[in-house]
Order: sequence, then C-alpha cells, then structure tokens
Amino acid sequence: MMEDSSSERAPRGIQSIEVGGQLLIALANQGRPMALKDLAREAGMAPAKAHPYLVSFIKLGLVEQEGGRYGLGPLALQLGLISLQQYDPVRLATPRIEELALALGHTVAIAVWGNRGPTIVRVAEAPSPVHISMRHGTVMSLTGTASGRLFAAHLPRERVLAALAMEAGAEGKPTAKLDKAFETLLADVREQGMASSRDGVVPGVSALAAPVFDDQGRIVLSLTAIGPSAAVDLDAQGPVAQRLQEAGRDISRQLGWR
Repeated sequence: MMEDSSSERAPRGIQSIEVGGQLLIALANQGRPMALKDLAREAGMAPAKAHPYLVSFIKLGLVEQEGGRYGLGPLALQLGLISLQQYDPVRLATPRIEELALALGHTVAIAVWGNRGPTIVRVAEAPSPVHISMRHGTVMSLTGTASGRLFAAHLPRERVLAALAMEAGAEGKPTAKLDKAFETLLADVREQGMASSRDGVVPGVSALAAPVFDDQGRIVLSLTAIGPSAAVDLDAQGPVAQRLQEAGRDISRQLGWR
C-alpha cells in the first residue's frame, strides 16, 4: 500500500488571486499611482487582462482610480498600518543579531533610546565574547560609544542636549549647544550611515553601529558589533559595516521605511 504523501506537497493556492496580486505588488513597489499600461507592464500582464482585476480590487477598496491612474486604496493603506503596528523592532532584530554574531565573530547588541539614553536590550555573544559589561539595561555613553554617537546623530538636538546633561550629572540643565568637534563627528556619522568608536570607553574594545529606522524615518534602534580593537574592522566600507548596514536596511524596510 502506498503512503499518502499529500501532506508533503506544497499547499494549494488560488492562481487567479496570485496573478492579480502582482498588480498590488507592482503598486507597492512603485509607491505612486500608475497608468493602466504602465501598471500592467510592471505586473507582467496585458492591460486587457489587468483591467478586470483592478475593477474587483477597486470594489474591495484595495485599489482606487483617479484621473486615469491606479493607486493603492483605503483598505490597502489600512492593512499596511495594521501590519506596521504588529511589528516590534526589537523582536525583528533579535534573530538577526544572533546571525550577525556568528557571521562576524563579534558580539552584537541591540540598543534602543531609553529615559537616560541609548540602552542595551539584547546581546548576542560572539564565539569568543568580549569581556565587557554588556548586560541588558546598560546605558551607553553618547559621546564615547558607537551606539551613543549613532543616536546622537539622528535624534532631535534637544533630546541629545538633555541626555548629555544627564550624562554629565546636570539633569534638567542641558547645555545650549554641542561641542564643535562632536558636531563634526555627528555629521560624519550621518554621511557614512555608520558610527564607530575605538577604545572609546574601555581600552582595547571598539565598536561599529548601524541604524534601524521606522516608517517615518526615525531611528528606533542600533545594531552594534563590539570586539577587541585589534580585530574589529571599523572601515565604513568594510565587510563588518556592510553586513550591519544590510541587516539594518532589511529591518527598516519591514518597519515601513523607504
């Protein structure tokens, strides 16, 4: 008697939905309303074939038509907002830092902005961990660490000044301006898309950090690789930087960043 192998087969879908879905994918990828012929071309089908699908999508609210162009409709936008609400940046980033730690051979941490500044919330140890206090809840220096510099480069100035005041023990009395040298450093961070620190807080320990942004372009966390100064490649164009930036971009896109 032959075994039933149906459970091993791929689940059956509805082909017409998958075909029509290519139109929605094309609209999402382009990010703007499109004429029928252009939309059909992007979806890989003839305009005459695309039109009936678009009529049905308009009835559902997935697509809307205005001035001869088709764009995503109110239901599509509502679904997108609900999807974004379900995504937790830290939850998305946690498996990535485990992969990065193994691939890079360095400890990789997630830092978010807390009430006293950049705060470590997840740590993936390298095969040979760095002997440094990287416990959950550790607050990183704004000026001396890669994570701190990354947040300082992307956050509003008033929040950075307030955090610097707390770091200096002058809570509630932020300084009026940033140090000129620190301003220059933060401009470099924004230009390179990365932040680094060499022997910044602990001698012999260096780090490289990449940002993750939300759908509004706001920084929500940093992915920070930490290791011995002699072993960490801090080149913004180097392999460590490229892997961190790639992971940061992927997570950012999942959060709606374009």
